[in-house]
Amino acid sequence: MRDWIKTVFSSRSLGQDFLRSESHADGLLPPSEDTFAAISELSRVVKNNPDAVEIYLALGNLYRSQGEIERAVHIRQNLILRPGLHHEFKARALYELGRDYKRGGFVDRAFEALRQARKIAGNNPAINQELAKLSAESEEFVQAAKYYLELGNSIAEAHYMVRQAQKECRDDPKNTQAGKWIDRALKVSPGCMEAWLEKLQRVWNGLDKGKPAKILEQAMGLVPETMRFMLLEGLLQKSLENHSTESRPTATDLDAILAVLDKFPHDMLLQYYGGLLLLSQGRKQEAQNWFERCLILEPNFWLARLEILDLAQKHHDLPKPLAVQLDFFISRAREVKRFSCRQCGLKRESIFFICPRCGSWHSISFRRNLNE
Repeated sequence: MRDWIKTVFSSRSLGQDFLRSESHADGLLPPSEDTFAAISELSRVVKNNPDAVEIYLALGNLYRSQGEIERAVHIRQNLILRPGLHHEFKARALYELGRDYKRGGFVDRAFEALRQARKIAGNNPAINQELAKLSAESEEFVQAAKYYLELGNSIAEAHYMVRQAQKECRDDPKNTQAGKWIDRALKVSPGCMEAWLEKLQRVWNGLDKGKPAKILEQAMGLVPETMRFMLLEGLLQKSLENHSTESRPTATDLDAILAVLDKFPHDMLLQYYGGLLLLSQGRKQEAQNWFERCLILEPNFWLARLEILDLAQKHHDLPKPLAVQLDFFISRAREVKRFSCRQCGLKRESIFFICPRCGSWHSISFRRNLNE
């Protein structure tokens, strides 16, 4: 029975076709005459053929796509209460009802409907995916990790273990349980960039014992090469946050980290972040040397040139009007979004693990050129 029910949630089902059609930049379909015409036509067909369950489900999806949640819910509830309705369609109706409630902001009701659908259909990927997302949005990170375990998505499972660690540290940053969650995440996914970054930041901040350079070196060997820069971006942010605090890292810690980066002389981004870390500690001449290394590797790397320009103008007594214009140019240039999604091209000013637009995991890239 359950194998048969699974076909309900396949990409060939009418409901799944509408599920995909609802994907839009802001989560809504733009109102269109075609959509409203389809709703009108389906309403007429349903009226003349009340046993057409597939049409009922499709009509509910259309209502949901237009934000008419009350009508969509009404359709699902009528189906669920229908005497003799086959398990196949009841599971689908509950699944869609859960999505309706989620769209309407009724989280508890969404959970209940989806869990009822799961009882009927079993560990169905479509249902588990919705439950995982809903759990994550409700900050039930442990439960989200469990659902992603069932889905076989170790990247997402490890991610939400790290989110649980962060959650437990909100009130008590030195919470020892946080470290256990991070270690569990690394067992699930040894290259989990989120876990390594959290581990590195906690040591850098003095919350856990250890040497930042040692942890960074371990992470460099396991994190995918295309994502190593995120470790340094996170480390840099912590360095800037701690600029005026007692937990500011020592020069010895920074030198040890730079020694790790020196082992990757052909990675231009690592050289760039080495320079930024030196700048954060006021070591300007050394920072310039690292930025110049970047230009040897990639002469068109505009961010390294920007930092060299900023350092150079501080060593010259420029006319005030020129200095003001140059400061304005540099400050605005630094506001350019440096990160983008390899899948959909979304540009962001800060790092991300899940693309906010297309939902891709670990699809972030660094914009080395302005035309990317």
